[in-house]
Amino acid sequence: MRAIFDDRQAAHDPQNFIAAGERRPNPETPRRIEILGAAAREAGCGFEAPTDHGLGPIAAVHSAEYLTFLRTIHARWSRLNGASDEVIPNVHPDRRTVSYPSGPVGQAGYHQADTACPISSGTWEAAYWSAQTALSGVDAVLGGARAVYALSRPPGHHAFADLAGGFCFLNNSGIAAEALLRAGKRPAILDVDVHHGNGTQGMFYHRRDVLTVSIHCDPDNFYPFFWGHAQERGEGEGLGYNLNLPLARGTGDADYLRTLDSALARIADFGADVIVVALGLDAHENDPFKALRVTTPGFARIAAAIAGLGLPAVIVQEGGYVQDDLGKNLTSFLTGYDKALG
Repeated sequence: MRAIFDDRQAAHDPQNFIAAGERRPNPETPRRIEILGAAAREAGCGFEAPTDHGLGPIAAVHSAEYLTFLRTIHARWSRLNGASDEVIPNVHPDRRTVSYPSGPVGQAGYHQADTACPISSGTWEAAYWSAQTALSGVDAVLGGARAVYALSRPPGHHAFADLAGGFCFLNNSGIAAEALLRAGKRPAILDVDVHHGNGTQGMFYHRRDVLTVSIHCDPDNFYPFFWGHAQERGEGEGLGYNLNLPLARGTGDADYLRTLDSALARIADFGADVIVVALGLDAHENDPFKALRVTTPGFARIAAAIAGLGLPAVIVQEGGYVQDDLGKNLTSFLTGYDKALG
């Protein structure tokens, strides 16, 4: 399988993460790309550098206001008296439609949904090349590849059109889907990360031209909490074009695969001719978030089921955090996908 990666993605090295009121090391570390890159090579992938497509395909789904914020906020924040090394919001609006603050503290609150997306001097560069990696995966599929792996990091599926969150800044899967749509394709996004892809859902919630499907741990008491419930089906023209399939904590391979069958049936009924797979490996039984119990061989079965759709696929890396089986899980998925393609 072809694979895309740019080492400038390592420029983002977040230090802070607040969970249950406690400051902890951020799990979205550059070490992830070392492990995932080696695992992809183990699965037979040959990596290529991405092409720079510029800001246009990114701005097709993210507001210019938000992109200006991401590009400039760290330098502006750093000029504050006593500013921290990373941009971390300390205030959030209860409404986002009344006014737009001019200062960096207010804008951080406006554009960062939580404290899990600290912005450092290297964040914009890493996020930009993460998005270009996904876009180059689109190029490969449009050029005839049956499947391509985009090692995008930082991940993207919690990023809305103008809001970062959950380790995510630019929505790589959403950017890829929009690029496919503009190339004349009919894309569906299948998100198999353990967390609901709330940013992706929000990006396409009022639209009918991109189907969004997410399989994830029930958000009733799990991040992102406020999104990802089964009753969220889209609004306006988008009603019926969003499918959430939340799973109970501790769900293992058998029930996961049964749920995946429902997701794949919906994608087939949408008439998709290409799929963007938002690949999280954090549904694994040993992932630090410990929500679901998918096994390493289970990822190969998941991959084989997705490949069974017979659609060209851009496989975009989302979550999956450092633990002994992280690389094995990616190797299992990519090998299982290739075997199913034959």
